Amino acid sequence: MKRFLIADDHEAVRSGLRAVLEQRTDWEVVAEVSDGGKVLSAAIESQPHVAIVDFSMPRMTGVEVARRIREYPLPTEVLIFTVHNSGLLAEQAFEAGARAFLVKSDANRLLLAAVESLLVHRRFCSVSCPSGANRTSCGNADQYHGLTPREQLVVKLVAEGYSNKSISAILNLSVKTTEAHRAAAMRKLDVNSTAGLVRYAVRASLVEA
Repeated sequence: MKRFLIADDHEAVRSGLRAVLEQRTDWEVVAEVSDGGKVLSAAIESQPHVAIVDFSMPRMTGVEVARRIREYPLPTEVLIFTVHNSGLLAEQAFEAGARAFLVKSDANRLLLAAVESLLVHRRFCSVSCPSGANRTSCGNADQYHGLTPREQLVVKLVAEGYSNKSISAILNLSVKTTEAHRAAAMRKLDVNSTAGLVRYAVRASLVEA
């Protein structure tokens, strides 16, 4: 029996994915979560073969989830599921340890193919610019303005309304380190307010508008 974890903050999406996956008699959804911060613990508990993870979730992006699963490590292949048809996001996903990147609009025709690829540990990408291609042909290569993955995550959490103290608790960092990441991000983005960070987070698809 192949086991799956679904992580998406929309119940309708989770239900739809479950319905498609469980058409296969030897496939089973063993966990569902709606919060990015809970994916790792759910994966540790359920030990899925494949985790289908939305890119834009509360508290943690799908890319950061993929990175943590690889660092743990778990024998779980990660599929990043997103509304954004972006080669740059695909590059980030693969660099973080995901093995598949699927745009939601392609799910009806490509979901099963993507999952089958993961089950034999083969990479799958539904966007026009696969990992390894020239970044400048994948869209706006300056989208993240040189932010590190940790700085991106801090900006995401700021945009979601978390205080520096709360972000420190979520990421297991000192408040001083969180403040340093936030300051570095503001400097790189040339913004001087929380509102500026929020506007950037929306433009960069770190949070939903």
